[in-house]
Amino acid sequence: MICVFLAFAVGGERIIAEFGIGLGGAVLIDALVLRTVLVPALMHFFGKANWWMPKWLDRAVPHLAVEAAENTTAV
Repeated sequence: MICVFLAFAVGGERIIAEFGIGLGGAVLIDALVLRTVLVPALMHFFGKANWWMPKWLDRAVPHLAVEAAENTTAV
């Protein structure tokens, strides 16, 4: 996306070039600063509260499990 937006900057139209530089910079800041630094830092800061879900929403959302249920019968 950055390459496409910055390709607008070398086009002939000045207004399109401004949009291209602005959008390319926004995507770069989002990818480098927000998603690689800020989000992991906030998740570490919030700890277990990061995964808190209100009880009303917990009842409404289906419960899915990645692992199979444990077999409770003795062999």
